[in-house]
Amino acid sequence: MVKLSDLREILRYVPSFRDRLFVIGVDGEIVGDERFSNLLLDMALLRSLSIPVVIVHGASFQLKRMAQEQGRTISNADGTGVTDAATLALAITAANRITHDIIEGLATADLRAACTNAVIAHPVGILRGVDMQCTGRVDKIDIDFFRRLLEHNVVPVVPPLGFDGEGHTYRVNSDAVAVELAQALGAIKLIYMTTRDGIERSGRLLHELTVDEADEVLKKHRAELVPEMVSKIEHAVKACRRGVDRVHIINGRLDEGLLGEVFSPQGVGTLVYANEYRAIRPAAKKDARAIVKLIAQSAENDELLKRTRSGIEKQIQDYHVLEIDHNPVGCVALHPYIDEAKAELACLAVSPLHENQGIGRKLMAYVENLARERGFRELFCLSTQAFVYFQQKGGFQDASAADLPAARRQQWEASRRNSRILKKPLASLDRAAVV
Repeated sequence: MVKLSDLREILRYVPSFRDRLFVIGVDGEIVGDERFSNLLLDMALLRSLSIPVVIVHGASFQLKRMAQEQGRTISNADGTGVTDAATLALAITAANRITHDIIEGLATADLRAACTNAVIAHPVGILRGVDMQCTGRVDKIDIDFFRRLLEHNVVPVVPPLGFDGEGHTYRVNSDAVAVELAQALGAIKLIYMTTRDGIERSGRLLHELTVDEADEVLKKHRAELVPEMVSKIEHAVKACRRGVDRVHIINGRLDEGLLGEVFSPQGVGTLVYANEYRAIRPAAKKDARAIVKLIAQSAENDELLKRTRSGIEKQIQDYHVLEIDHNPVGCVALHPYIDEAKAELACLAVSPLHENQGIGRKLMAYVENLARERGFRELFCLSTQAFVYFQQKGGFQDASAADLPAARRQQWEASRRNSRILKKPLASLDRAAVV
């Protein structure tokens, strides 16, 4: 049963996504999975919310299987190596079968769909002395044709094939086709549906990467990646460099995985993003409710001092929030003590769904820089349980009650919480060292 909270989460995102295109790349193995019908229903839900989609599918899984049935070995199942005439014939058969299955599935969801020949391709030619034969590269996208289909609520289904004006067909890589379509059509999201949970490095799922971080992973840690996912991260980087804001790489077999990735701030797979979709900003009164929610568990565990909504609103000018897709997922306060040229870092909290992603460090660095810019010579904080975190991640040192401003010392004594006192001098810090 769908929870009311789930519906609220979805509706929060709909205004941002309405009439904005998603390009969805689906691996052939996902299309062949028995759960693919559920994925098509998720796509139908997107369409019902006025979110247009273009589906690009692969065929390597089916192509390999057909070749095995014929006792053949395929060296270019993914459309990146040499494609001879016999392999091209199998690829066309496999792609047509998959396209039919997708269109048939969309029909059961009452969606109109069409396969197109609007991806114009030319032969790759000779690379390093090797004739690539029937392997092609995308040369042009017939943008007007795709837009006409989308305007009439038709879902374009694009196979891993390209066509030229002389009656030739070429085998092309579906990941590359998805990038070309996303760029040409101005998609705000490119979503790769794979058999993996996302990009994994040495077995650890990488939840979020800036395009520069993703590029660095490719350059320095390629050997630690799952081989079949290298193409995904390569094309994610290419898409972001070409103007696609966000590329998602998720497991297409996960029930409601597509919806979970699109309509929740934490997502379920790997996000590669070109723009800084996380933003730290001064809090407004409307954020008080969200701040209370963020600190609730920590306050209950006596990690943070309990604060009321009205109390936060009275000091709202001291608070800052970190947003993901316009949803506050972290907060921090900077309380000034101007006469002593000191400031307090307080109320640092991160949503449990976003822990271990460096958000706390970003907020800590943000207020530290802010304190320095405002001329404070020292930053201090009080902690009952997270003092090791502040020491190791923030560079704070143990201090005593004598280091506190007089007014804050009185509050500390009255609270009887026996919080550890830590401080960090600001004047001598190298700005370049702050991350």
